[in-house]
Amino acid sequence: MTTPCSTTTTPARFLLLGDSHAGCVGRAAQVAELPFVGGPLGSGRDFLGPFFDADGTFRAEEPRRLYRAFLDTLEVSGLAALPIPLVCTFGLSAHTVATRQNWDLYRDRDGTVPHTFLDSRLFTELVRATVRGALAFYDHAVALGLRVLAPLPPQRVPAMSDPDVFFATQKIVVDELTARGVELIDLRSRVTDATGQQRPAFCKADDTIHGNLAFGRLVLSELLDRGL
Repeated sequence: MTTPCSTTTTPARFLLLGDSHAGCVGRAAQVAELPFVGGPLGSGRDFLGPFFDADGTFRAEEPRRLYRAFLDTLEVSGLAALPIPLVCTFGLSAHTVATRQNWDLYRDRDGTVPHTFLDSRLFTELVRATVRGALAFYDHAVALGLRVLAPLPPQRVPAMSDPDVFFATQKIVVDELTARGVELIDLRSRVTDATGQQRPAFCKADDTIHGNLAFGRLVLSELLDRGL
């Protein structure tokens, strides 16, 4: 589901690209009547492995169509000509990487994935390899000189995912993005409980993964505080 929003009378403040986690940010901007262009291009798993080519073209048909429509709305030919910041959620669907069956090989007899493994170089390299497509996209955007901001996703761990792997994965991806000069929008201290997971007030109802409008508004407020 996409949430494109653009105006012809007011310049867009940012381009929003991402997976479904971008949806609540787009909805919050729409409600606030803040002009932007963009929205989700697909699900989180679509933007982990390689998903775009060196010329900036998305490989899958639907993301490519949406991306081109967003650029056309902004009247630019590609990211290199983008005059506004890029807000992006690619690669931040840690719950997908943390799918339990992916890590069964590394579990102890008690069923847990040991922290010695989660802290190891092997785990770090496995995560980097899994999200290499997203990291390559951020490398591409930053190399173009764009200002790139990445909102951390809702801290929600569905039953299909391992919580320890989720948080360890997220730490690695955050470190990778920070090293690339991407600005992180990190609301964890404001939206989580003592367990580190999202408080119900910021969770989408009848959903195990996404944030609600209140969460999107917090992300939007942080973007505005940073000058967007």
